[in-house]
Amino acid sequence: MPLNSSDDSIKRNIRLSFLLLLFVIVFMIYLYRLFVLQIVQGGEYRSQSKQISSTMRTIPAQRGEIFDRNANMPLVINTDSFSVSVIPGEIPANLYDTVILKLADYLGMTKDAIDRKISPGIRRSFTSVEVKGNVAFEVISNIAENITDLPGVSWTNKPTRNYVVSGSMSHILGYVGDITRDELNLLYNKGYTKNSIIGKTGIEKQYDELLQGKQGRESRTVDARGRILSDKPIITPPTSGSNLVLTIDTTIQTLAEKALGERVGSIVVLRPATGEVLAMVSYPFFDANLFTSGNYSSQYAALATAPNNPLLNRAVNATYPPASTFKTIMATAMLNEKAFSSAQYIPCEGELNYGGRIFHCHVKKPGHGRLDLKNALAQSCDVYFWIVGRDYLGVDKIASYAKEFGFGQDLEIDLPASSAGLVPTAQWKERRFHEKWLGGDTMNMSIGQGFTQVTPLHMADMMAMVCNGGTIYRPHLLKEVRDGATDEVIEETAIEPLVTSTVTPEVWQEVRNGLRYTITDGTPAYPMHNKVVQLAGKTGTAEVNGYAKNHWHSWMIAYGPFDGPVEDQIVVATIVEAVNEWEWWAPYATNIVFQGIFADQSYDEAVNALGFRYLLKMYGRME
Repeated sequence: MPLNSSDDSIKRNIRLSFLLLLFVIVFMIYLYRLFVLQIVQGGEYRSQSKQISSTMRTIPAQRGEIFDRNANMPLVINTDSFSVSVIPGEIPANLYDTVILKLADYLGMTKDAIDRKISPGIRRSFTSVEVKGNVAFEVISNIAENITDLPGVSWTNKPTRNYVVSGSMSHILGYVGDITRDELNLLYNKGYTKNSIIGKTGIEKQYDELLQGKQGRESRTVDARGRILSDKPIITPPTSGSNLVLTIDTTIQTLAEKALGERVGSIVVLRPATGEVLAMVSYPFFDANLFTSGNYSSQYAALATAPNNPLLNRAVNATYPPASTFKTIMATAMLNEKAFSSAQYIPCEGELNYGGRIFHCHVKKPGHGRLDLKNALAQSCDVYFWIVGRDYLGVDKIASYAKEFGFGQDLEIDLPASSAGLVPTAQWKERRFHEKWLGGDTMNMSIGQGFTQVTPLHMADMMAMVCNGGTIYRPHLLKEVRDGATDEVIEETAIEPLVTSTVTPEVWQEVRNGLRYTITDGTPAYPMHNKVVQLAGKTGTAEVNGYAKNHWHSWMIAYGPFDGPVEDQIVVATIVEAVNEWEWWAPYATNIVFQGIFADQSYDEAVNALGFRYLLKMYGRME
């Protein structure tokens, strides 16, 4: 009997011990789980708790402004305007259609347009939805006066871009617009939101991240449905974007714009010693302020289908045959290679028979007569350069020197897109057309015709290399970046060599002398005559097909002062397309620009000083 009692006691002790152990294990598991939740994963859960219990609204940053090179002429500023938003959950369900219809009437929108922004799935949501930006103060006043009839409607200040100087600056500055879904997918990690305004073209796009600034935040406590519970928001103020100072001189820009006039074409004014672009005109242009009206799609469609494509920046995106301006490169190659003596003569009888085909020089018989290099450049003799190119240089050397001048490559100007142009080779033609390169191709290439394609910026850089004696500096439009609040200079654009040449200094000097002689004694002697500054340069008349009026683009590429240090020199590259009435205007426009710059004259004063007013009257360009 006592034995049995002892056995029962042992069993009870074992059960108690087991229960105690089980309790300890469960308690330890609980403590471990509590440790993990509060310590290890506490930060994560606290973050989730904040997301659940608060709502966040972005406060747009002031976009940086853009100035000319002297930093005192604003090109782009911000103008006060408003955006209107709706919190759908605050509109009684039975009044939704009535409220939205009234709001649409105030905003000049259709009800369907607002309904597309507020889809049925979010109509009970308390999240704010922007329905229209760039709303004028007068409209906001009307809404405010009738706000009792518009539950859920609110507005915030949202500055819009004002392009103070548009016209020919439109291709440089570009414009802004609402961010697209594809753009947001690419830029979301950089702080952009679905309501962001971003640069679409030009400087606005190229330097968008500098101009954007940093958005602010407004946080409020809300319930599970998103209704605001707290009166006092937590605000992180926005930071203004950086201001940009461009290299553009607005006086020269206006001068070049007027010199080109309403002629399809382009003018580029470049400082060769630094690569600074002082002016860049492309006609036709457009008014960038059109894109701030809110009708972005319709405005873009209208411009995209307009005659002569005003959206195209012809200075950097359109390509043309360089025509006789290419003879500058031919002369450099011939001299540096010692392929043919510059003093040796080649007879020009007005035509050249090669391969059973007659190649005509640009003059009628009896041609130019016997010419050395200096006079071949001045008279732009095709026969001279056909023979030099075909018999003494060849396609490979010509192509090599063209590339040394920056042709056939991206010039890396600070714009979102620019054309590299084309320098053809025998291998390129065989791959492209499955045809052999012929001597006739070399002859065409030697006078800047055929397959070679360049932009006006390439041509400006070609002459810049001559000025610099073998160096092209990266062309750029940004001079410096300044703090949007303090106006302190944050960064200055460095001068960067882009292309360097192996040509000897003696060759460069002979080429420069030849280009000066071209102005004084060659084909552009009259239109390029200038008493204020000594000029050097080369004309070009590019033959093209498909134009009803004529078949020639008019080129003039020049620099001055010829007798001054390179730090004082300016390059002007002008093209007037064949679509215009033929008036050989490129050299006249170029000289007007030089006259205006170096005589400190307006367009009208420069035209009068040069005696060109009669020519403008002849072609109906002025009253």
